Parts: sequence; structure tokens; C-alpha cells
Amino acid sequence: MNSSFNYAEIMETINMVSNENLDVRTITMGISLMDCADSDIDKTARNIYDKICLKAKDLVKTGEDISRDFGIPIVNKRISVTPVSLVGASADCEDYVPLAKALDHAAKEVGVNFLGGFSALVHKGMTKSDEKLIRSIPAALTETERVCASVNIGSTKAGINMDAVYTMGKIIKETAERTGDRDGIGCAKLVVFCNVPEDNPFMAGAFHGIGEPEVVINTGVSGPGVVRNVLSEHPDLNLGQLAEVIKKTAFKITRMGELVAREASRRLNVPFGIVDLSLAPTPAAGDSVAEILEAMGLERCGGPGTTAALAMLNDAVKKGGSMASSHVGGLSGAFIPVSEDAGMIRAVNENVLHLEKLEAMTAVCSVGLDMITVPGDTSAETIAAVIADEAAIGMINNKTTAVRIIPAAGKKEGDCVEFGGLLGSGPVMAVNQAKADDFVKRGGRIPAPIKSLNN
Repeated sequence: MNSSFNYAEIMETINMVSNENLDVRTITMGISLMDCADSDIDKTARNIYDKICLKAKDLVKTGEDISRDFGIPIVNKRISVTPVSLVGASADCEDYVPLAKALDHAAKEVGVNFLGGFSALVHKGMTKSDEKLIRSIPAALTETERVCASVNIGSTKAGINMDAVYTMGKIIKETAERTGDRDGIGCAKLVVFCNVPEDNPFMAGAFHGIGEPEVVINTGVSGPGVVRNVLSEHPDLNLGQLAEVIKKTAFKITRMGELVAREASRRLNVPFGIVDLSLAPTPAAGDSVAEILEAMGLERCGGPGTTAALAMLNDAVKKGGSMASSHVGGLSGAFIPVSEDAGMIRAVNENVLHLEKLEAMTAVCSVGLDMITVPGDTSAETIAAVIADEAAIGMINNKTTAVRIIPAAGKKEGDCVEFGGLLGSGPVMAVNQAKADDFVKRGGRIPAPIKSLNN
């Protein structure tokens, strides 16, 4: 154990765990699959299964042992792998569904709940393998239980690949239709990114980047309930003082995350990578980012002042985390997934929080439009336009943005879908009906902004 962690610090953290919903949201093992490639797709699939089972065989048990030994809940144990479009590139095959099934079988064998990396990076263009991977996504997410997919369609350096954006609009629609009997849950396992990080431990967007080690341990820590409770104890502080309180709280949470990550690294004999300090909410009462914003003085998340409050929260979390650890990475800030946050759900149901306000909020938070459920008849073109808007925010502001959107078949505005578990329940949100079809269908690439010329 790292000797810089003292007993008093650990005991304070245990109190947060006991009373304020603090947990380690995930220990994620990243595994390189580059040496699994073969011209025979079935051989590649066997290699993938064998390597994951070998490297991750002790992951779940180790997480459970650390949780028991330290009294810190570790909610999820997960795996991220090399983007499958790279691993499958040399295989002679029609699609990569066999590789998705191998990933799913391996995830089940080692006992993790999600595995990320059925992914492609196409921000400047698509290879044949990328196209094959993307075409495989609807079937792969329908025929597997634990596999998550992601596609990076833009970056500050490259601009936005609008051909890929439109393609992903159609892929999301097809995935929703194939899993329509489960309210389109396949789309809950699919993220479209701009400026994707390669060390993110959170699903559904995790994958093992090409600059990463052979195997690595990353952790994702979450503590919305801790931050909300601390803020409620200081109703008279001004916003500058409140930011200091959030920073100190984020510092403590991050220290816990690094403690767990380093202990997992030691026990598994795998390098420690990063701690992702993201305030990731759950449907549980009191575990809400929206309620943090309301504790700052907002009547309801989504009203005037929400973007400013979220900006302050996100900045303070990053500052506190970076002081606590030299290895903060991933996304690290505040997530705003609608279906996973009881306060967000309440704000949508009360007609206070709308899609346009969520888009504004994504300019200052960690990710983007996350777990947004929309009417099932929303067109592929409209979904693509939403992705393009979100990617533009990321590209111009040199930050990660993402879209995880679920067109729920047969559902309309005001309905509700139930995904269960951490995915929660999604109120179906209204989408602006003005069409962007002609814009999306132009294709090509939106050029990178002038700030990309910074070498």
C-alpha cells in the first residue's frame, strides 16, 4: 500500500461510504488485443477469448477482496480492450459479430458486467475495417449482453467526419429497432465521441488506447452524494468559498480512488494507469448531480443558472482531483446522464430540463448528451444532426463530448422506458422537429478549427 495514505484519511472516507453513497464505481482492466489478430476470424475470436480469460481471471475476486478488506464498495469490475476495428483488420470475414461474441463470452467467463472496445476511430476517415466494424454494431449489440461499442467521429485536430456522423445516425436507428422489444437498450451500450480519451474506465465508451501498456488498471470513482451533503452543510457560503469546499471534497474522493487502484495494481501485478474522478450519478436517492446544482441554490436543474453552476462544479472537481493525484485521467468531472440521475429525471418530468439546455450544459461538463431517450420515430438524420452539434462543441472547445441517445420504438414524448440497474429509467424527451436532412446529407468533413494549428 502507498504509505502516503494515512489512517485518519481512510476513516474519513469510510464515513463517506457509510453515509453518503461514496463508492468506487469501477475497476477497469485494459487489455491489448493487438497480438490476437489473425487472417482467420475464428482464430482471432479464440485468441481474444483466451487472452481476456488469462489476463482478467482474478479481476473480479481481487475487486471483491479489496472491497471487503477496506470497507469500500467497488460496484463494477469491467474490461476495456483495443478497438476491435484494429484487431480484426487482417481477418478475412464479412463482419465482426464473431469477435463481439468472443468478447461477450470472455466477459461472462471472468464475471465482469461490461466490456468496452467494440470500437472504431474514424475522425478523419474510415478504413475498410472501420466500415466493417460499424456495420456490425447493430447485430453485435443485439446478440451480446455485456459488450459496449463506441465510435470517435471528430477531434479538434481533425475536424468532424460528417460521413461517419450520418452513418452513425443510421446505425443508432438500426440498433434501436433490433432491440425495440427492450426499449432500444442496445443504444445504451453505444457512444459516439468527439475527442475520445483512450484511458476512460467508464462504460459504454471505454476502450484500451493504442498508446497504453499491454495490461493496465484504471479506476472510476464517484461521489455525487458526498458533494451534495457537503454543500448542504454550507448554505451561507459565497460561490468562491463553495468552490473551495468542492475542491477539498474532490481531493479526498480522488485519494480513495488512487488507494484502491494502486492496491488492485499491486495484487494483480498489473501497472496502475489513472483515476477518473467523474461525479457519475445513479438512480439511487441522494446520488444525483442535479441535486448538487440545486444545493447551490437553483430551484431546479435546467433552469437559469444551471450552466454556470455546472461549470463551477466541473472545474472545482478537476482542480481537487489534480491536487490529489498525478494520475488523474479519463474524463474526470461531472456526468449528466438523464436516465441515471433521479434529479435529472425529475427536472425533465417537470418540463424544466430540455434537450437544448442539456446541450448547453455539455459545453462545461465532462462528456455530453448521455442516456437521452427520444421518440422512436426520430429520424436518423435528426440523430446525426444532434451528434454533429455535440461534436462541434467538443471540437471547438478542445474537450471530450459524446452522444448516447436512445430512440425508443413506439414511444413518444412523455412516455417512460425502464432499462434497469445503473441505467435507470428514461423519460422520453422532445426533439426539435425542424429538419436538418439536407445539411447532414452533404457529407464530407467539417474542417478542424484554427486552434488546431498549435504545434
